[in-house]
Amino acid sequence: MIDVRPVNYRDPQQASQLVYLLNQYALDPMGGAEPLAEQVQAELVSKLAERSDTFSFIAYEDGEPVGLINCVEGFSTFAARPLLNIHDIAVVAASRGKGISTLLLKAAEQLAQARNCCKLTLEVLEGNTVAKASYQKFGFAGYELDPAMGQAVFWQKKL
Repeated sequence: MIDVRPVNYRDPQQASQLVYLLNQYALDPMGGAEPLAEQVQAELVSKLAERSDTFSFIAYEDGEPVGLINCVEGFSTFAARPLLNIHDIAVVAASRGKGISTLLLKAAEQLAQARNCCKLTLEVLEGNTVAKASYQKFGFAGYELDPAMGQAVFWQKKL
């Protein structure tokens, strides 16, 4: 049985599970193949708890944490409404292929609807074909305003 629950960042057990699951994702090639820095592991959950715009859900299979989704609320100036960005979504390797990511996406979508968000957003690596197929099945698509200008590309500049 798979159960998806919102994370209470102040609950030590859920805090530990969140860090464990996110670190498992970080260790995966799709997460960069390196563990989270010790400082990040120590501070992450308390920093999330300080914010009013972050939300997480953990999926449990037979009581064990097997999946995580971290979301951050943003704002669409074109819609004058909030949006919900899926910042991280991960399922431990042994539990993949069981529909857990879909259950996590449904939890995020329900939260977004309850918060009157205009859309869900996420980023995915070009080579992550399994995740891309899952997201497309759920209804995600590349973003473009004008097909002649092409799809939006996610960029970053580290500070």
